[in-house]
Amino acid sequence: MADQLRLQNAVDIERGDTPLVLAFPHGSANLPAKVAQCLNPTGQALADTDWHIEQVYDGLAPGATRVKARFHRYVIDANRNPSGDSLYPGQNTTGLVPLTDFDGNPIWTQPPDRAEIQHRREQYHALYHAALQAELDRIHALHGFVILYDCHSIRSEIPFLFQGRLPDFNIGTNDGTTCAPALQTLVAQHCNLAAGYTTATNGRFKGGWTTRHYGRPDRGYHAIQMELAQSCYMQETPPWAWNDAQADRLRAVLRPMLADMSALDMTQLQERPITHKERQE
Repeated sequence: MADQLRLQNAVDIERGDTPLVLAFPHGSANLPAKVAQCLNPTGQALADTDWHIEQVYDGLAPGATRVKARFHRYVIDANRNPSGDSLYPGQNTTGLVPLTDFDGNPIWTQPPDRAEIQHRREQYHALYHAALQAELDRIHALHGFVILYDCHSIRSEIPFLFQGRLPDFNIGTNDGTTCAPALQTLVAQHCNLAAGYTTATNGRFKGGWTTRHYGRPDRGYHAIQMELAQSCYMQETPPWAWNDAQADRLRAVLRPMLADMSALDMTQLQERPITHKERQE
């Protein structure tokens, strides 16, 4: 059994020994009482949770390390730049501490001030990323490389954030710069070959701050984000119910993909990544 740790009620860690680390920055619906009382009814609905995302991956990657934020993204978003800079300049998005939900509706009766945001940055965001960095370094020391797979899900239709309907599988590697080409190709092939599903690579989701921050393939740190459309495994409206049949079908695609990711060796992952400049030429 993997070692299980908890850091100051902010992070849960399950330690494994394979090259794969699964990160869950948005799966928790936990809110400190003082935060919950400052949210309006829209915010208290927690509609932007990555509902059931830990259950989606439960048991699919034996021996993988799992790092899970135990706070909701409305406390502070663990997949945003701690500086507050936007990941998608010029596009609608939500910030380090969101002021609106994904539909653009205000979520606070009393928004946090600068001092409160700094407190949350130290007590939640920094702790989560310190834990994630430590686990990545531990696995890297064991194998000479590490693969970070950042686990996300989102409603398939959110007009405020993107046009039309999202593909089922949204793969993000910041245009091929955060992991070896072999890793991106492997994940995309599994998704593209999955009957009845749609896939985009570096489309609306190119990978959040986690993927971009930790993805250093030249140093043996490979990062890839998977944003799943929630319609693949659950009801996308309250009460956000899990759908066994849909989830079983989805998990049947994810299981062999994660197994193949874990089986990649260092030689395959030492290929030079494609740079932004090369893609533009």
